[in-house]
Amino acid sequence: MADENTNSEQPIAAENPQGGQPQQPEAREGRGRGDRGGRGRGGGDRGGRGGRRDDRRGNRNDDDGGEELIEKLVHINRVSKTVKGGKRFGFAALVVVGDGKGRVGFGHAKAREVPEAITKATASAKKKMVRVPLKEGRTLHHDGRGHFGAGKVNVRTAPAGTGIIAGGPMRAVFESLGVADVVTKSVGTSNPYNMIRATFDALTNQTSPKSVAQRRGKKVADLLGRGGASEVEAEAAAEAIVE
Repeated sequence: MADENTNSEQPIAAENPQGGQPQQPEAREGRGRGDRGGRGRGGGDRGGRGGRRDDRRGNRNDDDGGEELIEKLVHINRVSKTVKGGKRFGFAALVVVGDGKGRVGFGHAKAREVPEAITKATASAKKKMVRVPLKEGRTLHHDGRGHFGAGKVNVRTAPAGTGIIAGGPMRAVFESLGVADVVTKSVGTSNPYNMIRATFDALTNQTSPKSVAQRRGKKVADLLGRGGASEVEAEAAAEAIVE
């Protein structure tokens, strides 16, 4: 009986070590996978890379936010779309965005709610900003005309202290652009969309003496001196030009 007991106990004792030995490698493998996962496919490095992407995105957002853009809501209109079940109402927004230093853009968008439409229009305006050369940083270099559809606008440079002689959508454009003295006139339509596009047509045709001199291969003083001014006055005026 003692022999049978010892024999019966031996397999059990042998199985326990065999059963225990595979557990240690499995635990090591589990720790190994965890370590590898932490270094590679786990949350460690992937989370780190994700954090860097977030940082880069945050920097871009900070740069956009640090630009201090001037946003003007020009017009908002309720629109409807006829569908099978009836009509769906939404809103269309027209927004002008500028930095007050010679860059301006406009955008329009539609959405089901007013804030969303304004946000989409603002984002569209930021993507389509154009640079307009300014004289002394306060007015236009020369007179101009713009045309779009039935809208026609005339813009004229003005001396200091004149102010912005413009109304409605055109005033929003010049305030966002950073113009302090200008005289304008809109003829033909009061549609804000056509007025804005006609105004931008006139602004994109603006040129500065510096760009004209470079295109013609001359000096700025030579161009300014053709109006009867002396060479000293022309050179002084050329040095005072700020785009």
